[in-house]
Amino acid sequence: MEPRLDVTLEFLKALAANNNLDWFHAHRADYDRARAAFELLVEELILKFNRYEDLGGVQPRDCMFRINRDVRFSPDKSPYKINMSAVISRGGRKSPRGAYYLHFQPGASFIAGGIYIPDAERLLKIRRAIDADAAALRRILKNAAFKKTFGGLDDEEMLKTAPKGFAPDHPALDLLRQKHFTATVSLTDQEIVAPGFSKRVVQTFRALQPLNDWLNAALGV
Repeated sequence: MEPRLDVTLEFLKALAANNNLDWFHAHRADYDRARAAFELLVEELILKFNRYEDLGGVQPRDCMFRINRDVRFSPDKSPYKINMSAVISRGGRKSPRGAYYLHFQPGASFIAGGIYIPDAERLLKIRRAIDADAAALRRILKNAAFKKTFGGLDDEEMLKTAPKGFAPDHPALDLLRQKHFTATVSLTDQEIVAPGFSKRVVQTFRALQPLNDWLNAALGV
């Protein structure tokens, strides 16, 4: 039986309109049902994607993020996230490896993956791998399944010039200027509740897998 993901989306929509402690406590049972449906999906994705990539026995609890927000340093004191999300990867949400990320938020859901906000050391490793053999990464980005699914790498945040230590006329400057190495595809609410959604997610992960394999090799993880 497929998880009732409509229950998850309905709860998140109501939470967005009532993001306070009293409402959440009064609707705790609704939250438990919504989270259970999402957890069932994550469990199914682990089982199915493990056929293509060794996930090292990861469990849904290792992959899923908490609903509570850390408001200590934020001007927004809303206590709860208005999304549910998970990283399907060996090591789960704390994995250093390329991520397979699923994000549920009514009207703003998506699947994404790769390496987001790498620290300076990891970013340098990726850039050195590009410098050594950019053609390998370009082949992945030009792959038909990747292009059809994602279009290309996310490019909303890039350096304006060449990174330090790399020539300003480097032939792979477009790749070296990337701050993140991620790819994203949006999901509609209708797609999420459609039959066979988990199969759709696994197909998307599969299109992303060559990029993550390249990134993992570049990082040595």
